[in-house]
Amino acid sequence: MSENYGKNTKKIVFSDTDHNHARLILRLRHDGITQARFFRSIVSGYIEGDERIQNYITEISQQAILKKTASAKLQESGRQKAKGLGLSDQQVENLFDLIAEEYPEL
Repeated sequence: MSENYGKNTKKIVFSDTDHNHARLILRLRHDGITQARFFRSIVSGYIEGDERIQNYITEISQQAILKKTASAKLQESGRQKAKGLGLSDQQVENLFDLIAEEYPEL
């Protein structure tokens, strides 16, 4: 490995709404923590297996699994109903694609 490995900095970037950003800034100011310190602490805790963070990750992972299961059931139910309307499989897929674009959180 390179002798510089672990010394180079990398940016970790993601997007969220302006509303959530404003709420985050307010909470961080209230707690007296900078964004950089907050995110570095959370990432380090996650990497190091901090039990408090792991418990939260487990909780949100299980929620994601439940959402995927519910989404699959809804899709299958929709397919069955759409077939009753005389739609082709491709038309049904197009409908699900449109719904996914409009409501990505589903």
